[in-house]
Amino acid sequence: MNEVNHKNKIKHEANSENLNSKKSQVLCGRAFKFGDGISTDLIAPGRYFHLRSNLTELAKHLLEDAEPEFTKKVKKGDFIVAGKNFGLGSSREHAPAIIKIAGVGAVLAKSFARIFFRNSINVGLPALICDTDKINSGDELEVDLRKGIVKNITQNIELNFNPLPEVMIKILNDGGLVEHIIKNKGFNL
Repeated sequence: MNEVNHKNKIKHEANSENLNSKKSQVLCGRAFKFGDGISTDLIAPGRYFHLRSNLTELAKHLLEDAEPEFTKKVKKGDFIVAGKNFGLGSSREHAPAIIKIAGVGAVLAKSFARIFFRNSINVGLPALICDTDKINSGDELEVDLRKGIVKNITQNIELNFNPLPEVMIKILNDGGLVEHIIKNKGFNL
């Protein structure tokens, strides 16, 4: 199976946005729930492939075949929540990029297609592996990247995930892999 799942996550302590700080890095927003097998073609519909050089315009069509009004409803910091194998299909680097451009704070899923997971980190979009069964569309969430906790404020429950490794937190905090390399004049971890 070509996916990353919550059974084989890497266990590391993640750092906060200020890497020397002990404070947690917390994201807050509403959940938009999708099912299993959300492909890159659903994320970035192929009929708009001609817009791949204009990601801001392409982002207006994010997930429109799964949820036609998604880009009108989503607010900065909201979350995409999904089931298994999110991002499967062709390697469209612009799929995670337009999710980030649309203002989504992170994607939470039971598992990710490996290429999508890596591309998400590369563009600076947190992709978090956790059990999403107890999250519904519209739930208010707080996600602590450092502690590996998803607080579902609406349902008053906490879910755990293994925090991302420090190297990934650094890349995310710099805005993505290219930005990290530019900032550090190389791949400085």
